[in-house]
Amino acid sequence: MARLGGVADSEPLADREPAHPFERRALQRERSLEAYLQGSLMPRYMERLRAIQDEMRIQAHRLERAYRRTKERHDEDSEEFRARWRETARRWRFDEVNDLIRAHNAYYPIEARLALDPRTGDYVRVAGRPYRREPLGAAWILERFPA
Repeated sequence: MARLGGVADSEPLADREPAHPFERRALQRERSLEAYLQGSLMPRYMERLRAIQDEMRIQAHRLERAYRRTKERHDEDSEEFRARWRETARRWRFDEVNDLIRAHNAYYPIEARLALDPRTGDYVRVAGRPYRREPLGAAWILERFPA
């Protein structure tokens, strides 16, 4: 009689000890698609926040290069430099990151299960700060790279 895992083949399966016994709590957990996804993946809002931060870093790097090139072509103190840089800031595109920011603002409170503030009817702040992010635009650029 062959033995598998220390148990004779002829033993009924019901009589065998499990190879890795489960904790009672794990067996009693709710079995649903939502529970499965919550346990196995990073929450979507965390993935989205990471993507927003990564995209902002990429944009800042590109802007830094563009700012340097504009300074090299025009005297930094000149009106021409300021006009060119303001025009660059006005025309800069943030479509992808702003789409992520809009999705974050819409879905974060639900995905993070934020409580509602009964006085304001809005979601509570996270660590005392609002969860909403402002879309990026010319003001964001000029704040970091002044004309």
